Amino acid sequence: MKDQRQGATSSLPGRARLLGGVAMLVLVASAAQAQSLAQVPRTPVVAAAPADGLGTDGYYLESDLLIRDDKTQTLTARGDVEARYEGRTLRADELVYNTKDGVIQAKGHVQLINGDGTAQFADEMTLDKDLKAGFALGFSTRLDKNIKIAAASAVRRSDSVQELNRAIYTPCEVCADKPVPTWSVAADQVVQDKDRQLIFYKNAVIRLWGAPLMYLPVFWHPDPAATRSSGFLAPKLGASKRRGLSYQQPYLQVISPSQDIVLSPQINSNVNPFLNVQWRKRFYSGRAEVRAGFTYEKDIDARGQRFGEATPRSYILAKGAFDINARWKWGFSAERVSDKLLFDNYSINDVYQQRGLFTSEDRRLNSQIYATRQDKQSYVSLSAVSVQGLRVSGTDPVTKLASFENSNIFPTIGPLLEARWQPEAPVLGGRLRVLGSGVVLTRAESPYSSDADGADSQRGSLSADWRSTLTLKSGVRVSPFAQARGDAYRVSNLPGADSSQAYSRALGVTGVDFSYPFFKALKGGTVVLEPLAQIAAGSDSRRVPIVVGTSGATTYLYNEDSTSFEFDETNLFRANKSPGFDLYEGGQRLNVGGRATVNYDDGRGGSVLVGRSFRSKFDPLLPARSGLQTQSSDWIVAATVTPVRGVNAFVRTRYAPELADNKLRRIEVGVDAARSFASGSARYIKDQQDAGGNPLETFEMRGQLSLTKHWSLTAYGQNDLEAGVWRRRDLGVVYNNDCIRIDVIYQNEDRYSQVSTGGLKLKSDESITFSLSFATLGDTGYNN
Repeated sequence: MKDQRQGATSSLPGRARLLGGVAMLVLVASAAQAQSLAQVPRTPVVAAAPADGLGTDGYYLESDLLIRDDKTQTLTARGDVEARYEGRTLRADELVYNTKDGVIQAKGHVQLINGDGTAQFADEMTLDKDLKAGFALGFSTRLDKNIKIAAASAVRRSDSVQELNRAIYTPCEVCADKPVPTWSVAADQVVQDKDRQLIFYKNAVIRLWGAPLMYLPVFWHPDPAATRSSGFLAPKLGASKRRGLSYQQPYLQVISPSQDIVLSPQINSNVNPFLNVQWRKRFYSGRAEVRAGFTYEKDIDARGQRFGEATPRSYILAKGAFDINARWKWGFSAERVSDKLLFDNYSINDVYQQRGLFTSEDRRLNSQIYATRQDKQSYVSLSAVSVQGLRVSGTDPVTKLASFENSNIFPTIGPLLEARWQPEAPVLGGRLRVLGSGVVLTRAESPYSSDADGADSQRGSLSADWRSTLTLKSGVRVSPFAQARGDAYRVSNLPGADSSQAYSRALGVTGVDFSYPFFKALKGGTVVLEPLAQIAAGSDSRRVPIVVGTSGATTYLYNEDSTSFEFDETNLFRANKSPGFDLYEGGQRLNVGGRATVNYDDGRGGSVLVGRSFRSKFDPLLPARSGLQTQSSDWIVAATVTPVRGVNAFVRTRYAPELADNKLRRIEVGVDAARSFASGSARYIKDQQDAGGNPLETFEMRGQLSLTKHWSLTAYGQNDLEAGVWRRRDLGVVYNNDCIRIDVIYQNEDRYSQVSTGGLKLKSDESITFSLSFATLGDTGYNN
């Protein structure tokens, strides 16, 4: 006997389990792969959360026809079947539940919409009553990150293992006018292991635009549903004269939720393989990261020729930062390399970065350990630093061969103490700041003789800085200031000296800053004109005089921390323009200038600063290249302009009117632009004498131009105008869409290379790099 009802919504025994079972079947199959991706709807229909009071145990069933067959012990719902259970909506043409053996079947346009908006689809699904085994035909799904999966059949083996047959996987867009995805992985069999958070493929074919790119008998990658999982990352292919053909394949191993390691072997055709390792770990109080690399190889030249003896060659780049408590922190960095050309020979990237308190310079490695304490009123840091130099120090005029700088002549810095304290309440109506500093420098080798120890030194300084600001009724802003400092030095191991030497000094300056800003409103903007002046008087300029030689006839002006002295807009109105302690700018001086600023509401604007310094007398202790020695200094001019939103330009220059020619001692010009179709930057620098005493003139540019929605060109160039050669030229082609990125970059760079006769020679090195990145594959899980 059959019981037929139109639009039935009655409660029947076991129906809650029926609906819950079907819902769980489709959920556990959600990691399956795809065979007919065109069958996956582009936008799943998201059902609103039921507002009919079903709760967690209630259910709702609606159909055109409901049939109960007591003879066959089946319950059948037909025609636009819709069931709701626990926030999910199930739709099918027909739903059959066998109460005798507990088998559940959903047939015809089966789809399940979850509460999070993801959807699964199938032609037919079958599930046992225990939900331990299930089967689906014509299965497909759309998951987070736009992942689409389909399979001819899907089988659930256990709670954690799902198997799909004749399946395909892709995160790329698929629609009626674009049935072939940009890339996909098709396989005879796909297995999802939830416990291991991996997806395994058997007889997998990776396709680009439908064309087979690679066949892999066995292939696996992390489950995209997993937050972080072990697996292969995006590879990098390249070719260069030094290494020949090169293939680098990183592999990420997740050790724990807070720890992972990336092994990245680099296989080369001309030289031995190179292994890169990156280890990261988060602690409750901070984090640590270690990058390292190793190979066993001979010296190689710019053409990949090997010579000399094979030796171990390695590097380490490590850092860590930790919180001791709310005020105290400590950290470290370790940067060392066994071969000064190792980073160039094996194209190691992101080397010269700040990994601690102190910023790394180009081709210099800093190893440091430090601790800091900070609160609202004070700051203290204690550190030690060791430097390894990788720069070329000079070229032999006869052999034309260059040599590296000697790292042994660099001092080991430590301990280095810096402290600052500022009382919370004003002192004499102004801000008072007390500062302390101390450092010990130890040298292993003298810069004048490799057979002698270098000069060691200790310095201690204590200073106080007071400043107040008040605005007069006329609008003039007056800022009186006063500074006092005491230094004590001891220098030992001097060449030709039998004992150490001590030196102390007391320094001070007092003065007033004046500014008188004029403000005017414009239509849609503002303009501010501001005359500036500073009057300062105090101790004369000082250096540390050290007597060299037993006769006492030679005086060496000690200077460790003030060699890179630059006079520009950043220190024009600074009472002491010296960047360090060893050199002190003093005397009576007047710093004057003017600043004009224009800003519009639409983002346009600009500013210009012009200024100069005057002093009472010639000061021979200041560097001649700074333009500050004479009574009238060089003119400082600095300007920035934003003519349209997204375009910024600047110029900084130092102009010396007293020079007969080459009146521009230094000039730097730059522009940055970013529009919807292109972005780029350019820099030009000319310096008559840099910190090393050499003329400098360079031009650097980089840019990216979008040719179409997905294709773009990239370029980078660096021209040494002093030498008249391009030091580096890069040209790249990029394809990028929502699911793939392809980079092909050609690079021509002048690099120093070892020669078999000894020494270094600058030669051109050409390389081509190819990288391919797939969306949802090859992500390390969290950023640095």
